[in-house]
Amino acid sequence: MASRMGFFFLVVIAVATTASVSGFQFDVGGEMGWRKPTGKEPETYNEWAARNRFRVGDQIVFKYENDSVLLVTSADYLNCMTTNPVSRFEDGDTVFDLDRPGYFFFLSGYPGHCQSGQRLILDVIHLHDDEAAPPPGFPPSPEAGGRETDDSGQTDVSSSAPSPIIFFFPLLLPCLVSYKLM
Repeated sequence: MASRMGFFFLVVIAVATTASVSGFQFDVGGEMGWRKPTGKEPETYNEWAARNRFRVGDQIVFKYENDSVLLVTSADYLNCMTTNPVSRFEDGDTVFDLDRPGYFFFLSGYPGHCQSGQRLILDVIHLHDDEAAPPPGFPPSPEAGGRETDDSGQTDVSSSAPSPIIFFFPLLLPCLVSYKLM
């Protein structure tokens, strides 16, 4: 009986851990995607980022044509340097996992696009952090919003997947019932 109880708690811990790391998926640029700004957009990429709270486990999606996404250092971000990126993505549908807390700096790899505003800073916080500070050397952003976006249409936010507890609970229920009967 003790081994059943131990197994039960092991399953519960595994499910709880899995459920806590699932995140949100953010579409950069919303329906318009990752493209050179025309000046008529309702907000810049960084204004959009300031309205959202990014946590470890979230994903950002870049959708683009005839362009690229570069993950760069803060110095390269400030100078729109595209020659030595940390990572380069050119597949047109890039899903980037926010796998650690800290700052992520993205640029367009297409000549002149960064200077026109096609760049993005993300501040990723731990799952339990409530507030995020602005990057060093950058002015504070407007008050950061929560997990949802407003009605500007700039981006869509969707849950990545239902919580695993939904799938595992029906499996755990017979274990609970049989344990109670013993």
